[in-house]
Amino acid sequence: MKWRLQTASVEQLVLARTGHAQRGEPLQLSRSAHRVEGDEQVRLTELFLKPFRSLALQCFTHHHSLQNHEVYQSCAALFAQRIDLLTCTSQLASRLHSKSTHPNIKPGDLCVAHLREIQVDEQWVQGLLILKSETLTPFLTITDQNGDLQLSTVDGIYPEKIDKGCLIMDTRSELGYRVLSFDRGGEAKFWVRDFLGLEPVADADFLTGAYAKAAVSFVQGQSGVSAGDADEAPWERADAAREALDYFASREQFDLGDFEKEVLRSPERIEAFSQHLRDHEQEQGIKLAREFEISHKQAERAKRKVHAVLKLDTGVEIHVRPAKGGGEAPTLERGFDKHRGMKFVKVFYHRELGCSATQEDSTEA
Repeated sequence: MKWRLQTASVEQLVLARTGHAQRGEPLQLSRSAHRVEGDEQVRLTELFLKPFRSLALQCFTHHHSLQNHEVYQSCAALFAQRIDLLTCTSQLASRLHSKSTHPNIKPGDLCVAHLREIQVDEQWVQGLLILKSETLTPFLTITDQNGDLQLSTVDGIYPEKIDKGCLIMDTRSELGYRVLSFDRGGEAKFWVRDFLGLEPVADADFLTGAYAKAAVSFVQGQSGVSAGDADEAPWERADAAREALDYFASREQFDLGDFEKEVLRSPERIEAFSQHLRDHEQEQGIKLAREFEISHKQAERAKRKVHAVLKLDTGVEIHVRPAKGGGEAPTLERGFDKHRGMKFVKVFYHRELGCSATQEDSTEA
């Protein structure tokens, strides 16, 4: 499924303020929906949708039926015009307020907006946007008062730092819609699981990324053990992980049995990976398909993320990344200096590509 947010625009929005239910903090709601037009529409749409540009698809899920899923039902009623945006926001804000019981959940400002003209494949669909901001940022303002310039501060929401967001697109309703969601606040389980009730859409992108992540974590964890070398260099483990990811780059279809045969080879490693995969599925709360079409974009992205970091007790960190454009691989040599009684790492290179010094921010009393 392909979607484009550049064509979308915010039609109207409703604001709410959700406190902490257990601390007796109230829920406050706008009296009416605010229609967004003109330049304000252009600016708000761009600011609101920017965080959703490169997120993985999710969908609403319920252990019994989507008919029992409160957020799904509110969205469905709005999309079918059975309720208006003010009523929909009231339902969503009430649910969020009732779920805000954990001590770590922060109160915040909620913005619920109705969107039109989201392009999904060859269709134009509507959408519902839910944003929650938990942090106010001080801004400086200069105003003209009776011919004199005055400086003052005002607390406001910084669009680049909105804490939580969710965009529901009115497509695949029978499959729980298609949803994009993010959480920068650290309570992802609360936002995604408890409030929204989402799970990943098991498409080619998600499955490729999930298996790539499982393969990398397994190979890097097993390589030192399988080699019988507890002191194996981290860049050697990174090389082993990239070799495992080469399987995805060279094929169009993933088959777990074929992957085990080609990459893992030995019965012991196959059994260990099976247990590793079961643990990964339990942690993610979703069963992964054993056969699917490979997303080469996700496979290449996973391969670029693999790099080695060697942290030393002398305060030195060595970061080793794969050579770009198929260039010469990094050459390093490890050894032991008997005179100093210390280990060492020797780095070979042709020329320096850059050098800089940085200063950490610090405050002294």
